Parts: sequence; structure tokens; C-alpha cells
Amino acid sequence: MPDFPSPELRRVVVLGTGGTIAGKAASSGDNIGYTAGQVGVADLLGGIEAPQGATLVAEQVAQLDSKDMSLETWQKLAQRCAHWLAEPDVAGVVITHGTDTLEETAFFLHSVLACAKPVVLTCAMRPASALSPDGPQNVRDAIGVALAAGAKGVTVVCAGAIYSGADVQKVHTYRLDAFASGDAGVVGYVEEGEVRRVRAWPEGGALPASKIFEAAAVQWPRVEIVMSHAGASGAVVEALLQPGNAEPVRGLVLAATGNGTLHHALEAAALKAQEAGVAVVRATRCMNGRILPKADDRLRDAGTLTPVKARIALMLELLG
Repeated sequence: MPDFPSPELRRVVVLGTGGTIAGKAASSGDNIGYTAGQVGVADLLGGIEAPQGATLVAEQVAQLDSKDMSLETWQKLAQRCAHWLAEPDVAGVVITHGTDTLEETAFFLHSVLACAKPVVLTCAMRPASALSPDGPQNVRDAIGVALAAGAKGVTVVCAGAIYSGADVQKVHTYRLDAFASGDAGVVGYVEEGEVRRVRAWPEGGALPASKIFEAAAVQWPRVEIVMSHAGASGAVVEALLQPGNAEPVRGLVLAATGNGTLHHALEAAALKAQEAGVAVVRATRCMNGRILPKADDRLRDAGTLTPVKARIALMLELLG
């Protein structure tokens, strides 16, 4: 059954962060040589008609290329989401975002927001200046999800599909349908403005780090990602742990091969780091599947999390 808007909730807040969806190029035929984050979120909404009885509220949280997304912006975004979700007449929040780090922002918000209302991230693979931009339809679809009855948790809407913030991944460099959710599959689809779910809405997080919401600034623990590959060594780990580094490394995520396997030299260096008090987690490089743990594992694993999501989970663990 389709999910229809609830008549009691009328406002949808759209938070802008920049990205390709707000990008501009010198030519309408140029879909890759653009500058991201040039169009304000209020202007992005200019040509989008609000659904009947709903009101759109625009707020610019940041204006950047998502490859340059910062931890400080994540904190501010989480705070603004929490603020607006607490308003009784707000149905949900939509976030316009670049595609490069969208999966990281979505997972972060999924981890820290215990929201009974929807937070919907959306994006574009073509800039706003393109001959046929995909951003406006994605925003319209995201607004539809934000107004859907029963919608909750953090989701991502792109090219008509709805993904959970917990498992969404960018899987293509230029296609309009650039995202997937691996084994988990999509949450549903937006079809001519109507939401059709195929599995349950995602559950929100459990607020593991209250200081994200309470503090003016957060001292984020430094967690780095190191990849295992043919011919790998422990040199990167050893360099990161050199005394005298301005910001000491508190955690390491190892982007492991297959079922969490590591080159023996990298594994030896990682075990030394763990003995020295550094938190070490293995996450698989594979796009699908999860690490199945073995009884004799000496380094813990991240299960289904990709390396970039495992980094966020470890940072929140160390922070909280």
C-alpha cells in the first residue's frame, strides 16, 4: 500500500549543504566540469511546488563540495536536524547534499539521531546548470518521502529509489542512479509522488554522543583508514603512530580484503598498534557481504560496515 501524507504535519524543512545539486558550469552541456555549491538552497526550491497543504522552509547550513565535508559541518547538521524535528508541525527534514560523501553523512546522522520523523538526504549527479538536471526531481521525491505517513529514520532518495542511511553506498561515478544498498536492498520507491515501501523504515540511532548536540565544538578523535592490498606493509601504520604527531591517532580502520583478511605485514603492525592502546577495527573492501568472524580473530571486525562507515562508528565510540 502507498504511504500518503499525514494531514497534521505541514512543514518540511530543507537544509542545504551545497554539492553537485547546487553546482554550476560554464556550459549547460558540461556535466563534470562544474563548481559545486554555487546555488543557495532557497533558489533550488524556487521551481519546486510544495505538495498541497504543505509549506517548505529553506535553511543554508553549509555551502561546499561534499568531498570537503567536515566533522564540524556534521555536528551543525545534526544540531539543526534535532532542532527542527522537535517542532510539532514539522513533518520531516530534507537535506540537499553532494554525492561524494553522502553515504558518510547519512550514516553519521543515522547513528546520532533517534528520530521518529524522517530525515531525507538527496542529491544530484548533474549540476543545476545542466541541460537536464536531475536535482529538482530528486528534491521533489525527497519531500514526498518526508511527508509520507509513518516515515521515520534517516534515508537517502536518488533516482526514484529510497535507501536506508545505514547501508547506502555510492557505486557509480556518473550514472544518475549512482547508489545501492548491497544485500539490504532498497527501502522503497517514489512513483509519481507516492511512496511505495518494500521493507520497514530504518530505526534511528540511540544518541551515543550527547556532546554532539550540547557542545559548541567537539574534540573529534582522530581515526584513520589504511588499506590492505597486494604488497602492503606496516609502514603507513608505523608512520601514523610516530611520536610527536600534532594530533595522535586514537583509532585505525583497516580496509581488509575478502572476509576481513590482511596482508601479514600490515596485520603485524596493526597488532602492535592495538597493544599500544590504539583502537583497531577491520572492515571489508568488498561492496557486498559482511565479515564473518572466526574464533581466533585477534582484531575485531566491523560486520556489515564499509571502511568509511566503520571509521564513523569508531569515532563515535571513542567520543562517547
